[in-house]
Amino acid sequence: MTQFLLAVHVIGAILAVGPVAVAASMFPPAARRAMAAGPGESGDLGESGPEGFAPAGTLGLLHRICRVYAVVGVVVPVFGFATASRMGVLGSAWLIVSMALTALAALVLLALVLPAQTALLDGAGTRAHTARLAMSTGLFNLLWAAVTVLMIVRPGSTTGA
Repeated sequence: MTQFLLAVHVIGAILAVGPVAVAASMFPPAARRAMAAGPGESGDLGESGPEGFAPAGTLGLLHRICRVYAVVGVVVPVFGFATASRMGVLGSAWLIVSMALTALAALVLLALVLPAQTALLDGAGTRAHTARLAMSTGLFNLLWAAVTVLMIVRPGSTTGA
């Protein structure tokens, strides 16, 4: 059963958190390109640009990926907690730090990244907003990278896995 829980946890991380990390990282440059094109030009949020590039469609898709996969991503900590419980490592420092970083990453996504994307989609943003969004997204990705390293290295672990 532990292997099943761990497999779901890892697959969930790859298939849910991965797309959020990538889509969130793609959003700020796509928003900057849409802003640079200016209203009424081929980059206007309602029209298609060169070679069929539709900034609103692109931005909307990236935002939807972030929103939907953030919800699906709840599987990762749920199955991670179940796996840790079965392995008897819930009190391990590396796991507690990982859980705290995971909670912080979720907070960054829900409080900073998704609202900033929504504001930019609604037209209430500047290049400075895209820069702050890029920074928030980078923080989100950095937190997940730290969690991943902790899950692999597990400092002080005695499970031998």
